[in-house]
Amino acid sequence: MAAHIIVVGTVFVDCKGFSAVRYDPHGRNVGSVKFVHGGVGRNVAENIGRLGLPASLVSSVDKGSIGNDVVERLTASGVGASYLARTDSGGMGMWLAVMDETGELAGSISQMPDLQGMENSLSLLGETMMEQATHVALELDLNERITRQVLKLAKKKNKPVYGLPGNLEVVMKAPDVLDGLALFVCNHIELGRLCGAEFGDSDADKILANLPQITGKFGLQALVVTLGARGSVYYDAATGERGFQPALPVKVIDTCGAGDAFFSGALAGLARGENLAMAVVTGTAVAACTIQSPENNCVQLAEQLAQFRSK
Repeated sequence: MAAHIIVVGTVFVDCKGFSAVRYDPHGRNVGSVKFVHGGVGRNVAENIGRLGLPASLVSSVDKGSIGNDVVERLTASGVGASYLARTDSGGMGMWLAVMDETGELAGSISQMPDLQGMENSLSLLGETMMEQATHVALELDLNERITRQVLKLAKKKNKPVYGLPGNLEVVMKAPDVLDGLALFVCNHIELGRLCGAEFGDSDADKILANLPQITGKFGLQALVVTLGARGSVYYDAATGERGFQPALPVKVIDTCGAGDAFFSGALAGLARGENLAMAVVTGTAVAACTIQSPENNCVQLAEQLAQFRSK
């Protein structure tokens, strides 16, 4: 069966401000402002589509021009939209973000979407989705009902689930949702919160040494921890494979979406039969391409990825 990835997650519309000068949080900052399509689920689905793998997004979008734009961009990227619930309002979130002069996030405000449309789609079409899927990508922090609903459906149909956190609200409240995940990707700060410890981005060796114990504690099959500009560490419980992967040197334009891009690339690599080490390399390259884009996704992803691989 050819790979088909079902992505369950949110759609956002982001308003981003880019400071052209040294950012002053208390003053006026000259720069540029633009609206871009976002949301963890939407970002992941578009990345996977641009990597040439069949994917469908389970989410909700508003009726009207903005929602239509989101759907059109997804379908143009090769993402199926048949599981997108159309709502009168509130089906998409909004994110206001300010980027400093280096492309790093300086501040943000989120307006979360109403998830009822997504829940309805899962209730009505969940079994059909899982029959179509070979892999399931799940934004874990939608709400506990949706998270458990997806996990139950996937388990019934014996489909592997690959998870990434949003704000850790659900995972911290119900850590058992991690049990059995084929892969969990988080950053070092999120790992610290889960473990009740403090990890810095320079603690690669310390984190790597603890990954087998952490993976076993939460019942994970594989775990990848990203370390920002330093790279990532990974561990596969089935094979014992573990290691450190450095980040690729790039000119940073916008770091938003980098974590989603890393997850997308790693999942795409695994879906194509790569081992975890190679999949992490793919995720690193996809993140590098995205960091060089002013949007949450790299429109020329396939072409830029080919350039990285040729170096």
